[in-house]
Amino acid sequence: MMSDAAARSGRRSTGADVAREAGVSPATVSFVLNGTKGQTIPESTRQRVLEAATRLRYAPSAEARTLSRGRSDVVLIYQPPQLPLSTNLGALVEFLTAEFAAVGLTAVIHPWARRADGAVWTAITPVAVLAWDLPDRDVAAMRRDGVHAVVSLTAESDPVAQWIWGPREDSIARLQVERLLRAGHRRLGYARPCHEYLAEASEMRLKALRRACAEHELPAPVALPTPCDDAGPAAAVDAVATWREMAPEVTGVCAHDDVAALAVLAGLRAHGLRAPEDLAVIGVLDSPAARLAAPPLTMVAVDMRDTARHLAEAVTSLLEGRPIPAGPEVTRVVERQSV
Repeated sequence: MMSDAAARSGRRSTGADVAREAGVSPATVSFVLNGTKGQTIPESTRQRVLEAATRLRYAPSAEARTLSRGRSDVVLIYQPPQLPLSTNLGALVEFLTAEFAAVGLTAVIHPWARRADGAVWTAITPVAVLAWDLPDRDVAAMRRDGVHAVVSLTAESDPVAQWIWGPREDSIARLQVERLLRAGHRRLGYARPCHEYLAEASEMRLKALRRACAEHELPAPVALPTPCDDAGPAAAVDAVATWREMAPEVTGVCAHDDVAALAVLAGLRAHGLRAPEDLAVIGVLDSPAARLAAPPLTMVAVDMRDTARHLAEAVTSLLEGRPIPAGPEVTRVVERQSV
């Protein structure tokens, strides 16, 4: 149980409480609990300190950990508030939290509105910041404020972002194009998301799809928007009509994500058409909705566990001054009935 003094005051136990309980000096407690190397502390003393810390339910404060390590152990993850916490994004955040915890770092998630918010990073003094989108001025401000590693996942100069928008995005596009090509489709469409917050991602995907089509000597995909949440199916209905009226007509569609793929299915139903007989569809980011669609959607799945592991390795490499490792292959086709 907690020491009498701590219990009476209602405060948390401190290192001094552990020292009194174990009958050692505060310095010895610090050496033992921090695993300080070069100290010749008898095993019996070390065990006495650990047992006292357990009895008192001692946990060092964030400030104490920062002082003992010379840096914070917090990784601040900025999530764009306009980006829905989908099944895949939720899994990525969950896996990131676990990966950082495995190396002694604590992940803290905070909404990000693409404006300077120094009150957050200065308040919790993170050792690293991982964000989907950071203006250059905020990256510079964070580094001035002592953030050791800053990763902006949409910055062209960021080595981690280069993997996401380079090899990973190319792999997604290649798998979509090659799956449709194997099914005999040579005139392809691209179902864009029409949300503004996905505009940059949509442009990156379209560029990757154009490269994949060029490699197979196919014409560039015909990119058309699919509906936003408040627009209804009209845009998808129009897109399906446009693709089928072209000469030669589009017979296979690469959808940006599961929402865009579902929108294309809705557009087909409005015309009394079916996938894949009238128009084949392959999406990205597998989800329960994709599995439950009619027909179930063929998708390019992205392994969020391996993605999180690579992001965590990238951050720890930056903190330790090591080169960032090459990104893994995280994509695969999930075969269903829409192609």
